[in-house]
Amino acid sequence: MDQYEQFLKFVYENGTEKSDRTGTGTRSWFGGQMRFDLKDSFPLITTKKVHLKSIIYELLWFIKGETNTKYLTDHGVSIWNEWADGEGNLGPVYGKQWRSWEGADGQTFDQLKDVINTIKTNPDSRRIIISAWNVADIPKMALAPCHCFFQFYTTPPTPEQKAKGLNGSLSCQLYQRSADLFLGVPFNIASYAMFTLMMARECNMEAHEFVHTFGDAHIYSNHFEQVELQLSRDARPYPTMALNPAKTSIFDFDFEDFEVKNYDPHPGIKAPIAI
Repeated sequence: MDQYEQFLKFVYENGTEKSDRTGTGTRSWFGGQMRFDLKDSFPLITTKKVHLKSIIYELLWFIKGETNTKYLTDHGVSIWNEWADGEGNLGPVYGKQWRSWEGADGQTFDQLKDVINTIKTNPDSRRIIISAWNVADIPKMALAPCHCFFQFYTTPPTPEQKAKGLNGSLSCQLYQRSADLFLGVPFNIASYAMFTLMMARECNMEAHEFVHTFGDAHIYSNHFEQVELQLSRDARPYPTMALNPAKTSIFDFDFEDFEVKNYDPHPGIKAPIAI
């Protein structure tokens, strides 16, 4: 049993029964953390098949700064459709905040470009942060950010990295205020691990760790049977992720630039989404 399954099991067995915004009901635990080493493997959960296509297109959508579902639906990804209005609009969700955070004076700020510049010019800064939690914009969002705040951390190059011309190692820590452990978290783990790989490529570094920190980690009451099935399965070795070596900028990646190798998951497990 890997750390994701261990945490899922812990919350299932020890969580507190709570109500929630959707009216579904959850079994919840406050606080938790997982650490994924990205140097030799890619943390794509194996106890059920995870839909990597949706993860890749959603991440590219965030990076583009888009907040309308058209880009996703054009590529066969429907994971945001339940929250969109009739024209596919979601309000100022993740992409807006990452790429054009709007201050009180109406000026916009590209957090992603600023973070990249800081990693390249001041890698020891403790302010290498992106926040999607823009308090003034939350009432306008179709869904308030669940994965709301993340920080990058660098370490100087080792002799081996220097020999390869690399600038050191890059890690990312995410704070997720609300975490749907069965459906959402496997997506979030893979998405931010992939994002860390892309950022490392952009900054000529080696991806080191993705650290996933939780606020309210929960299992919806209509996912209990699915969780029991998943926990009955043995975890298999994680696959690896290869990025197109020709792509050096995070803004140039396309779906075809990601290749997962040796992914051998158990079959997928369907479950309803709590809206």
